[in-house]
Amino acid sequence: MSDPSIVDPSTGAGATTTVRSGAKYRHARGHAAIKDGIKRSSKLLPIVDVTRDRKPAWIRVRLPAGRRFKQVQEIVRANRLATVCEESHCPNIGECWSHGTATLMLMGDVCTRACRFCAVDTGNPHGWLDDDEPIAAANAVRLMNLQYVVLTSVDRDDLPLGGAPHYADCVRAIRQMNETTMVEALTPDFQGDDKAVSVVVESNLDVFAHNIETVRRLSPTVRDPRASYEQSLHVLATAKQAGADLTKSGLMLGLGETEYELRQTMTDLRERDVDLLTLGQYLRPTKNHLPVERWVTPDEFDTYRDWGMQYGFREVSSGPLVRSSYRADQLVKHAKSAELGVSNAEF
Repeated sequence: MSDPSIVDPSTGAGATTTVRSGAKYRHARGHAAIKDGIKRSSKLLPIVDVTRDRKPAWIRVRLPAGRRFKQVQEIVRANRLATVCEESHCPNIGECWSHGTATLMLMGDVCTRACRFCAVDTGNPHGWLDDDEPIAAANAVRLMNLQYVVLTSVDRDDLPLGGAPHYADCVRAIRQMNETTMVEALTPDFQGDDKAVSVVVESNLDVFAHNIETVRRLSPTVRDPRASYEQSLHVLATAKQAGADLTKSGLMLGLGETEYELRQTMTDLRERDVDLLTLGQYLRPTKNHLPVERWVTPDEFDTYRDWGMQYGFREVSSGPLVRSSYRADQLVKHAKSAELGVSNAEF
């Protein structure tokens, strides 16, 4: 993977400079940030990579290309929007963008946290927000003619209520300009603040999603210290109590979890009345991030989906390349139509 080029304010508006993954740099908005979120010299990460990054045959993705891909890219750029597709190095960007869908990432492209699985840049934006983002997001959804949009965001611990009011403004703006579009909010944990969660739920969204990411034992190793397994469970329970029609969560597998721990996590989520679940293979975004402990086979993912349905989730999407927002519209469609026994291939 080549190192990205970014605008360097010190060398002029049109100049670019190359920033290596894990290096500290000065963002175009003036604050310091770490490229791809994790410092190269971090001593918190295991140094043994048992898989040696050799991907199995079933981990295949289509390279980004085509007219539709370029069209979505141009719309995103023209509206000054960030997408989780790009910032988190999602393997499905080629498929999704070529089909005219994208997951918009709100409140900028710099996160205040440094989870050890995530490639989003880390820093402190010092309260910066784009006041025009709600209208820009709504306009992008209109131009892409989306019938279903997923809105996610970086963690913004520097903002009151973690930026929840801004998040809600984006949902309402999309609703106003795109009356038939379904909206899913894939939110941060807002530090477990009940009011922040309620503000987002009350913005008239269709699905409230928040990822628990991994099992309880691994959470302190995988996630930023400001996140926690119990805090995520609390957020999901609060969303349901605040009136969310559908709630959703997701896990990455292959980080060292056991099947017993996976079953326990499913139980914990169902006890909070979570409706939808996604299970996918963890893919190491850079050498500075957590290594893959094992490659989960497609047959195992099929088994885990069966477990989830048995535990009472309304629908489960489970497969090596499944991500939280991947084919999210189809997951909700199957859940609402109560179609059981749908194979992973149909997602």
